[in-house]
Amino acid sequence: MSKNTDELFKNVIAHAKEYGFVFPSSEIYDGLSAVYDYGQFGAELKNNLKTYWWKAMVQMNQNIVGIDSAIFMHPKIWEASGHVGGFSDPMIDNKDSNKRYRADQLLEDKIARYDKDGKTDKAELLQKDLDDALKADDLTRLRDLIIEHEIADPISGTRNWTDVRQFNLMFSTQMGAIADDADKVYLRPETAQGIFVNYLNVQKSGRMKIPFGIAQIGKAFRNEVIARQFIIRMREFEQMEMQFFVRPGTQKEWFEQWKTARLKWHLALGIDAAKYRYHEHTKLAHYADAAFDIEFEFPFGFKEVEGIHSRTDFDLSQHQKFSGKKLQYFDPELDEAGKPYGNYIPYVIETSIGLDRMFLLTLISAYEEEDLSTEERQDSRTVLHLHPCLAPVKAAIFPLTKKDGLPEKAREIMESLQLDFNLQYEEKDAIGKRYRRQDAIGTPFCITVDHQTLEDNTVTLRHRDSMQQERVPADQLDKIIGDLVSWKNLLKK
Repeated sequence: MSKNTDELFKNVIAHAKEYGFVFPSSEIYDGLSAVYDYGQFGAELKNNLKTYWWKAMVQMNQNIVGIDSAIFMHPKIWEASGHVGGFSDPMIDNKDSNKRYRADQLLEDKIARYDKDGKTDKAELLQKDLDDALKADDLTRLRDLIIEHEIADPISGTRNWTDVRQFNLMFSTQMGAIADDADKVYLRPETAQGIFVNYLNVQKSGRMKIPFGIAQIGKAFRNEVIARQFIIRMREFEQMEMQFFVRPGTQKEWFEQWKTARLKWHLALGIDAAKYRYHEHTKLAHYADAAFDIEFEFPFGFKEVEGIHSRTDFDLSQHQKFSGKKLQYFDPELDEAGKPYGNYIPYVIETSIGLDRMFLLTLISAYEEEDLSTEERQDSRTVLHLHPCLAPVKAAIFPLTKKDGLPEKAREIMESLQLDFNLQYEEKDAIGKRYRRQDAIGTPFCITVDHQTLEDNTVTLRHRDSMQQERVPADQLDKIIGDLVSWKNLLKK
């Protein structure tokens, strides 16, 4: 990470705390590692991202419905899904710093350094060796590669490494009144299984026909041994997932469609397209026949934000086997055509986006330290150029002074607008300082009520990005603001 990008990331983290977006959890008790709380504006931004995803996924698709499954599920579900036996990361310890690292990430960081230094041959060779070792689950080979490429612990600077070991990432707890007699249950490490075990319920109760999808937004939990880079890797996080059930043999076509559609959803926000890229998985999960990630260039490099996976019929087949319940779909079209596969277990295309990563992506993309200096004076502002649909506060209302009936008029205007928009009212400090505070939280519009308002019922409307001001009738504010913050502006794209 260069000095500039490192400084940018630190500034964004500091800004997120100072302005009520993200706080370290339990901070007055010295915090809890890799756990964060969303503040008053962070909660609003997060909810707006959820709304955008839900509207685009469910409202705009007549064959996709949403559910909300429980965090606790029958422990056999995690045996069927393979999480009990195989949900682990290859970890390695440095004996001098006593710090633990993911072995594959140490090697990926080395590959990135080779690329940066122009050593593309070394980067390609190490990437191939890493892929081969991961495919073979060869932990010894992973350690050998770390030694061969002289990878040192970033803290101690030494290469005194332990063997590579696998660590299961699931949190377990007990369910029952007496711990000794209780059954072990798990906090779900992903939200997908809640969709799969409800597939038949939704299909029958909703009279859904293949192809159809089930969407869900929910918390998931992973006991990350290494949690770093702010909210990129946390122990408690939120996912927005959709499982799309298709006829076997059509999965490649649907995979390509969803791969294109999901990137389009990201780009509709107006974020620089050059910051996004697709990354094809070289090591496929045993159940997948295709997998791509949508990656975003954070200040610390490209990282996955969303995954699109063709999961074949693995999940439903496993749950049919472990539960003993038939999860087949009767396809009347195939039956009428006399084809032999009128009954089949559907294949699944998955789209899974990390909400917390999407939140950080949005914050970083919107953040700007803008120099407004002129020959006469030094000036600057920190502004969040959030899409108006995502902005936590849609408009702020300011009386120019605290007297002459201006606060009363300002509150009257606020009451007329607050049924439709999330607003803030401010009367403290000079108007310029109030503008700066709203710029810092990404408020797209500021409305100033002055003495002229009392005469002709017009107000000054200031635009965040351009800082341009215009005089508009107060009774037209609902339409002016409504048109600019409408979800239509995103969904029609």
